[in-house]
Amino acid sequence: MAVVIDNLSGAVRPRHPEKQANPETPLLRKPEWLRVRAPGSAGYNATRDIVKAHGLVTVCEEAACPNIGECWSKSHATMMIMGEVCTRACAFCNVATGKPNPLDATEPARVAEAVAKMGLKHVVITSVDRDDLADGGAAHFAAVVRAIRAAAPQTTVEILTPDFLRKPVEAAHTVIDAKPDVFNHNLETVPRLYLSIRPGARYYHSLRLLERVKERDRAQFTKSGVMVGLGESKEEVMQVMDDMRSAGVDFITIGQYLQPTRRHAPIERFVHPDEFHAYEEIARAKGFLMVAASPLTRSSHHAGEDFARLQAARTTQDQAGPGMHGEPRA
Repeated sequence: MAVVIDNLSGAVRPRHPEKQANPETPLLRKPEWLRVRAPGSAGYNATRDIVKAHGLVTVCEEAACPNIGECWSKSHATMMIMGEVCTRACAFCNVATGKPNPLDATEPARVAEAVAKMGLKHVVITSVDRDDLADGGAAHFAAVVRAIRAAAPQTTVEILTPDFLRKPVEAAHTVIDAKPDVFNHNLETVPRLYLSIRPGARYYHSLRLLERVKERDRAQFTKSGVMVGLGESKEEVMQVMDDMRSAGVDFITIGQYLQPTRRHAPIERFVHPDEFHAYEEIARAKGFLMVAASPLTRSSHHAGEDFARLQAARTTQDQAGPGMHGEPRA
């Protein structure tokens, strides 16, 4: 098996140096329900050109998202800020691992200009983990949100943040206080699998971050997601749902884990669409305002359409009677 090579720094090196000692595992053949068309439409090419012209990084490309053809054809791209090199080494992730470059002070303005030029009604901004920075990149994240507000005031902003682990609590407050429309932080998997799948993170710290958003700004929507197919049980996924609801999470996404290379965490199994439908029904019964559950569901897939539904669901909830924004009901 050829080593995945990365030329980000100009020198040929493994994209995932920390995974080169891992044993290779077979890449399972995808079932029919996970097949997608290769990208290449005129809309896709136009989005790609804008992204490249502004020197931007997208998680669509870096994480090898299977929905890139569909999303880019509709001018939907998830911007990844603070560089394309992550300080973490999650077992599921295709983003390059290593020592990142210093932050680019021009990035907030470039992102905002691209958002305005693309005419986006809703934009998702995510980032690599920047454990090398004193605030984990919180001030830079907030600067991007403010720049978008100034350049494209009609655009709603969704952020998908790092966990700011071992950073001052003010780091999280800085991002929350930038007042994005949706604050997303993914739990990714069940607590039992954290040491093998997300070793640099802590489940209850991530859960506390989501809870902190509601404590500081009750009107802000919160969102989180999990992958399935890594060996978790149905009962464990249901417990994660309960934990999210206890933290006031409004919107849950559940999607199939797809193995980027043979040296990444192996897929335990492909979860059938019927099981995703069952998860969706369970999550709705637990009180989430929005649920997206399917094999190809990703955090930012259909984010704009889902945000409109999220707003409508809150309006319906408020009209129905007692209960604060994002709070689970008895």
